[in-house]
Amino acid sequence: MMKSRICIIVLGIMLALPLWSQNQNRRESEDEDGTAPAALPRTFQDISLGMNLDTLKKALAGNTLFYFRGDMDVSFLPGREESLVETTGFSFIKRAFFQLRDGNVFIMAFSLDPALIDHYSVFTAFIKKYGEPASIDPSQAVWESGETRIAIERPLTVKYIDKQVFGELIGESGVRKSGEVRLREEFLNGF
Repeated sequence: MMKSRICIIVLGIMLALPLWSQNQNRRESEDEDGTAPAALPRTFQDISLGMNLDTLKKALAGNTLFYFRGDMDVSFLPGREESLVETTGFSFIKRAFFQLRDGNVFIMAFSLDPALIDHYSVFTAFIKKYGEPASIDPSQAVWESGETRIAIERPLTVKYIDKQVFGELIGESGVRKSGEVRLREEFLNGF
């Protein structure tokens, strides 16, 4: 009789635990005022994913966090419809990188100065504003929405990625690799 009561209690706890865990996670991801986390941004300091090159150059030139030198900070990647803008920063930002495809920004990466700001502060600020990360490991914490991926990486870098464009690039690289594999096999079969 006592064993059956214990079994029933244990079974009840096992069934209730997933529901409690879901409610606990929901409570932990709410802000102190009870609201849900903010949507992931696609913009930092008036610079956005999807922005064209001319608008990006104007935004960088007018922003006091960046030491943008104009066209000398812009590189065009040969053989692709991609360009890269790399500039130094002031204060908390050491360097910033903006990768463009078809003339639009699809990756923004900000290398932060660990002498002025630490990984823990950035990480906890993100959790407070956007909730728990979708994934975390020793090298990075990642937040994702349907169209945006934001990662805090080590060394201290905050990276914004347009998931659609990035997915297209991954798909293209798979096609390119399969062609390269075929050419490699043909070459090796020639011996």
